[in-house]
Amino acid sequence: MADVRSFPKDFLWGAATSAYQIEGAVQEDGRGESVWDRFCRLPGRILNNDTGDVACDHYHRWREDIGLMQKLRLRAYRFSVAWPRILPTGGGRPNAKGLDFYERLVDGLLAANIVPVVTLYHWDLPQVLQSRGGWANRDTAYYFTDYADAVSRRLGDRVSLWITHNEPWVVAWLGHVLGEHAPGEQDLAVGLQVAHHLLLSHGLAVPILRENATQAQIGIALNMGPSDPATDREADIEAAQRHERTQTAWFLDPLFGRGYPEDLLDWFGEARPQVSQEDLERIAGSADFIGLNYYTRRVVRHDPDGGPLQVRDERVPDAEYTEMGWEVYPEGLYRMLRLLHEEYQVSTIYVTENGAAFPDRLEGDRVPDPQRIAFLHAHILQVHRAIEENIPVRGYFVWSLLDNFEWTHGYSKRFGLYYVDYNTLERIPKDSAFWYRDVIAANGVPELEETEYRKNVGAS
Repeated sequence: MADVRSFPKDFLWGAATSAYQIEGAVQEDGRGESVWDRFCRLPGRILNNDTGDVACDHYHRWREDIGLMQKLRLRAYRFSVAWPRILPTGGGRPNAKGLDFYERLVDGLLAANIVPVVTLYHWDLPQVLQSRGGWANRDTAYYFTDYADAVSRRLGDRVSLWITHNEPWVVAWLGHVLGEHAPGEQDLAVGLQVAHHLLLSHGLAVPILRENATQAQIGIALNMGPSDPATDREADIEAAQRHERTQTAWFLDPLFGRGYPEDLLDWFGEARPQVSQEDLERIAGSADFIGLNYYTRRVVRHDPDGGPLQVRDERVPDAEYTEMGWEVYPEGLYRMLRLLHEEYQVSTIYVTENGAAFPDRLEGDRVPDPQRIAFLHAHILQVHRAIEENIPVRGYFVWSLLDNFEWTHGYSKRFGLYYVDYNTLERIPKDSAFWYRDVIAANGVPELEETEYRKNVGAS
């Protein structure tokens, strides 16, 4: 048997999901409309006109899903709370049934000895707030604090790990600059202001969370990956730096007290956001940890017609790509962990998402997914490499526990450890689920992966 690379005893092995992608029940128990409910109704926005109306029906099947987590021997489960379930009109009096649902979920996780990791915002803004300008409206940052207060008052005595926002870059750029995600706007200045208001809302919410959850650590999850130049031309090198720093430094610099990067402010010119010194003081030093969501790198070249950053993606010859069209590049995870450690001296890091979509097929009672096993294996080895170099990585979360609604791709892309039959909603473990279970049980990963991995579906 190959040598096993062991992890620290208290390392958190987990899996992650988000509310809109798995819960369904969008019109039950007082939940209000979200921007994604509205966006899914716009013609041509979502593949096959799919919606999150039912998704994986986790709202009704959460007990079953905790059972799946137990079979995996998960030590932690990262999930998001749906803002429209708690405050259907964005603010005001909390919806008791919404809070009750998440309280039952948290209590169920704790009873199963699984650490609940709560993300407050995973993109499902109440539509009523969007009608008032959404995240482009500074008031939304203050509505977010009301929401954070309501959730943490109920759960703060039981939840020790909180994430304010998931991937603010995606909300700002895909939602407001490129128009690919809800609410579908295309305005650079708006997107940059949205990014600032997201960070401001984080800074405003953290003191409230600390008051209501006195033993908790509070962080933010950022999607980051290296951007490498397609050639050694100076223009391509600068384009790669610009692209990477827009995902990394634009968010990390304010969080670590440096303000927004001057080079990017100069690049954005008149589109730069309105920011006060008080805002920057609220944002600075507000994160106890950084969550890193890593999927791939980008190889880019300078292109004057390539949008606000003037970049164009290049495909890497002979590289492996996932079904999302993302290059499989495990070393990028290590590179981002090293950046957090060396550039920002982050004291605690969690890999809050890492995973891949592949063309999974049900074969009898089994879902063989050797590509996913190889993907996870290679990336976990990079996490181990970082820990060996004293980079403070405290946990790793696979995206995702279940196949689910993959935003504009609808149900066409499968990231899950469990295969979901969308007709019956049956959950079927993939081979990767059994592989990951054994990694957790061993608290380590083989140095060299075996070419075939097979367990009986009913194995304990």
